[in-house]
Formats: sequence, structure tokens, C-alpha cells
Amino acid sequence: MKERIAYLFPGQGAQYSGMAMDLLESNAVKSIFNTASEVFGMDVKELLQSDSETLKRTDFSQSAITTANLAAFSFLNEQGFSPVVCAGFSLGEYAALVCAGVLDITDCFRLVKKRGEAMQMAIDKIREAAGSSSAPGMAAVIGLPPLQIEELVNQWSAEGLKDLYTANINSPRQTVVSGTAAALAEAESRFKEAGAKHVIPLQVSGPFHSPLMSDAVEVFLPALNEVVFRDPVIPVFSNVTGLKISSGEEAKKLAIRQITSPVRWVEEEENIFNLGIDICFEAGPGKVLQGLWRDIKKNVTCVSAGTAEDIMKLKNRNNQE
Repeated sequence: MKERIAYLFPGQGAQYSGMAMDLLESNAVKSIFNTASEVFGMDVKELLQSDSETLKRTDFSQSAITTANLAAFSFLNEQGFSPVVCAGFSLGEYAALVCAGVLDITDCFRLVKKRGEAMQMAIDKIREAAGSSSAPGMAAVIGLPPLQIEELVNQWSAEGLKDLYTANINSPRQTVVSGTAAALAEAESRFKEAGAKHVIPLQVSGPFHSPLMSDAVEVFLPALNEVVFRDPVIPVFSNVTGLKISSGEEAKKLAIRQITSPVRWVEEEENIFNLGIDICFEAGPGKVLQGLWRDIKKNVTCVSAGTAEDIMKLKNRNNQE
């Protein structure tokens, strides 16, 4: 019996220099790179081999990671794999929308380019207002339940700690908060006093999925309105609601809300699992989503599918079964 596969596409923070370059042996991936280079107005091969500081900037990282995600998706297709459901974490949701037939590849690249530029503009504005070179950002809080973290953030906000928000509900043991540099520094000590095992700064350049990104919405909205969103051809899940997206119209509305809303990844994982899948592929760079999947302790494996070696191992395993 054919395996029921879920594709999970990673977001910012998963990037590394040289990602997806090994997939270029595929003609389908070469086409992806050519389209990306045309839309982005730069050689995407050079972008993907940039240094870590360049790839950390959201105006570059969103374009680079989406290229890597769609390269993995195309390579998987070429090797005969097809998912029954898909989802993407944060930025990864755009690759998932391509996977589900909601967006075409060119429109996806146009949107993530504009989204990255809009969000970088908002980040620079926050930094300038703070009068500091320290960038706003995000931190993962490990070892406290999500509900307690949300309650603490609300309590501290009421007591006067501003610009700190619950951003990503990643797993039962990991929640990400967004904020200004000052708010994150203060929150780190407070979370540790409350019993958190670790507070880990993330390799991203902004306070994503929080109201601090509101200025990006106004800049991004005109570009979003120019793009056609089609109805999904396979189930695809929303970061904003944690639920299956019912139509292209809904997908477009959620895309704008996603910029300032928390990522409800635990709910997405549970709903994907409940569809009766056999295995998850992390279709893109890194292994972040595999770790988050393991945290929900389900009897379904999530495996790497972001490099040619990963994908060919999966193909050979299938051929032997």
C-alpha cells in the first residue's frame, strides 16, 4: 500500500549557506532557480551561498528559504513522491500553498520577495525608534507549557513590560516569543525565574508573528491583492487557525493575518496526524520541524527531505519495500 505522506515546509531560522545547491542536478530544480532569479532580480545561486549574516536578513532569507523549499518539493515530485496533505511553518506556508495548488510558483516568489521587503522595513523602523543597533527578534522558551507562557506575557504586559508577545506555539515544551531587544532581554531572566530550562535567541532578524510587524501589513497588502489564490487540491493547514484552509479566498485573507498572528503549529500537527498519515517529510533545509514533530509524541516519523541524498535514500527505501 502506498504511504500517505505529509509535506512540512520550514521557515526562517532553518537557512544555511549552500542549501539546495545539491538539488541542481534536477532539470525541474534548475527551472525553479531560473524563475527565482528572474523574479528576485539576482542570481539565486549566489543568494543561496551567501554568508549567514546575509541570509539572516528577512529581505534575503525569505526569498532564499522559499527557493530551497520549492527546490526540495520539485525534486521530490521528480522522484515520484506526492503528499496527501501539506503545511508550512511561518514563511514555509507559502511553499505549502504552492504544493496544494493555491499559488503558482512565480506568484509565490513575487509574494515572498515583497513580504520580506515589507517585514525588513518594519524591522528597521523598530530598530530606529529604539535608538539602538540591537535588532528586535524572537526567542524560544523551553520547559514551560504554552498556556503558562501566554499568561505570563499577558501579566507582564499589564504590569508595564511592553513589546513582548507570544508568537509561535511550537510544541508542548517550546513556545517562541517576539519582541524588541529590550523586551526580550528582560523576559529572558523572568522566564528563567518562572522555571524555564532555556531561553534561546533565534537566528531571525525580526519580531515575527506579533503586532510589532503591523507596518509590514500595509506595504504587503497591495502585492497580495494582485495575486490569484486558487482552491486547494489537497488539504493545507493554516498557521493562523491551525485548521484546514477551505478555499483560495480564505487562504488570501489568512496570508495577511499571518504576519501579525501567532503560529499555532501544535494544532496543525494534531490535525495533520488525525488525517491518518504514515510519515512526514521535512521538505526543505534543516531539521527544526522534525524536532517539533517528535515533541507531540505520535507514532508517525518525520524525516529529512531537503537534500538530494535525503530524498534518494527515501526513494531507495520505498523501492526496497
